[in-house]
Amino acid sequence: MKNKQWQLAKRPFGETTSDTWLYAETDVPELKDGELLVKIQYISLDPAMRGWLNDTRSYIEPVQIGAVMRAGTVGEVVASKNEKFAEGDHVCGHQGVQEYAVTDGKMLHKVDPKIAPLSYYLGVLGMPGMTGYFGLLKTGEPKTGETVVVSGAAGAVGGLVGQIAKIKGCRVVGIAGGAAKCQFLIDELGFDAAIDYKSQNVKKALRDACPKGVDVYFDNVGGDILDDVLTQINMKARIVICGAISQYNNTTPVKGPSNYLSLLVNRAKMEGIVVFDNIAEYPVAMKDIAGWIDSGEMKVKDHVVVGIEKFPETLMMLFKGQNFGKLVLKVGDE
Repeated sequence: MKNKQWQLAKRPFGETTSDTWLYAETDVPELKDGELLVKIQYISLDPAMRGWLNDTRSYIEPVQIGAVMRAGTVGEVVASKNEKFAEGDHVCGHQGVQEYAVTDGKMLHKVDPKIAPLSYYLGVLGMPGMTGYFGLLKTGEPKTGETVVVSGAAGAVGGLVGQIAKIKGCRVVGIAGGAAKCQFLIDELGFDAAIDYKSQNVKKALRDACPKGVDVYFDNVGGDILDDVLTQINMKARIVICGAISQYNNTTPVKGPSNYLSLLVNRAKMEGIVVFDNIAEYPVAMKDIAGWIDSGEMKVKDHVVVGIEKFPETLMMLFKGQNFGKLVLKVGDE
């Protein structure tokens, strides 16, 4: 059997290019005792993947040159010499951008396609869902009646954050790129207002959309938008730093917030989050999110691209604002 996979060929400077990756077809090795073979069906594409390519100190080790690109995956066990997993089981983990994975199963957990579509386990019931849930509720600490602003609001994390904030009784304003995404936030996800950063003056639009100021800001983009929001925060506001997608492909130093003194004036706090800090509580979050989906309080939007061969250009969709919802790569076309 041959295994299609994408390996890291060289570390990128700025945006990833064709030179960043090596497409390879390798032999699938024979299973040893305790191992299992997973046929990967869906691969999660997330902004954090760009940071994993940098050989710098971070919350996780960088992907090594020559290694299969790290990514969240869900698939089916097609052979097993591991007593904890049987053929036909569906499992979720970080098996990388490849068609098959041989693993000892230690970092896998079983999922049920009868409960939710497999792609959900990479989105609302996976890392993005856990990020939004804990980042908002534990770090943002929204209270009924407060105003919550979310950037990257039409993405996997942002859309979920806004919906949870609405469930908790907050006024929610989303920032996204393009009229269609903004209309989706209001019409489908129930946001109170949306700001199109591509066509509007964000600072002015924030003043109009948040007449009582901003109590919680969930930041997925960094850069100028973070600066604009800092001018509108209230006393004791909470700024949740989840990501800074506007800065990930910089070839110049990262642009930090120039309006940070607003934190001092308003006695506000800015705190970074990493989803893995909450692993022990994942079951609680998954139960809550599944319940909201079942009740109709939460809607899910996946953006599925078919074909593992399309990985490099599909990953770049995240940084061009081309994805609409959770971006997932379907490995096969069956």
